[in-house]
Amino acid sequence: METTVIISNKNIEMEGPLVIKPSVFKDNRGFFYESWNQSTFQRLIKKNIHFYQDNHSRSTKGVLRGLHYQLNPKGQGKLVRCSSGKIFDVIVDLRKSSKSFLQWFGIELSSENHFQLWIPIGFAHGFITLTDKADVQYKTSQYWSKDHERSLIWNDPKIGITWPLKEYLIKKPILNEKDSLAMSIKQNDENHNLFL
Repeated sequence: METTVIISNKNIEMEGPLVIKPSVFKDNRGFFYESWNQSTFQRLIKKNIHFYQDNHSRSTKGVLRGLHYQLNPKGQGKLVRCSSGKIFDVIVDLRKSSKSFLQWFGIELSSENHFQLWIPIGFAHGFITLTDKADVQYKTSQYWSKDHERSLIWNDPKIGITWPLKEYLIKKPILNEKDSLAMSIKQNDENHNLFL
């Protein structure tokens, strides 16, 4: 049985990223859906992508992770979903040759809407937890590489991400030391940490 998948740009004015909504089959027992299907995914993105690693994080309300990315030749594409709770998921286009360079896009991913976000290489990614607890799972098209990982500060005014803090009564995001010390887009550019 092949799951029907609905693709929606969800106002993404960027080339590459996609919001994917699997068909969810519900009955008196609960629900069932295919969270991953190799042939369906390749048909949707029109590329042959191989995933090397699955990651799973659990965060409490207000935790902000990101914005993370890896430089080439270890660039990572990511397929992200929220299997419990709700998050606000954000991507930033760091491809200098892109028409949408430095634009951002955000969407709520939750265990209720089952949305998945495909993030190609060349984007920074991060999220903030909107519920008491949230589990985020994602596939990566490349192994983690310490030498190639980079971070973009979450509140860079040049990017201007509108995080839904007030709407969810979050006074201040909770970050680890590494993310709180991330560089601005200007600093990343000066250090050749962007994509061509």
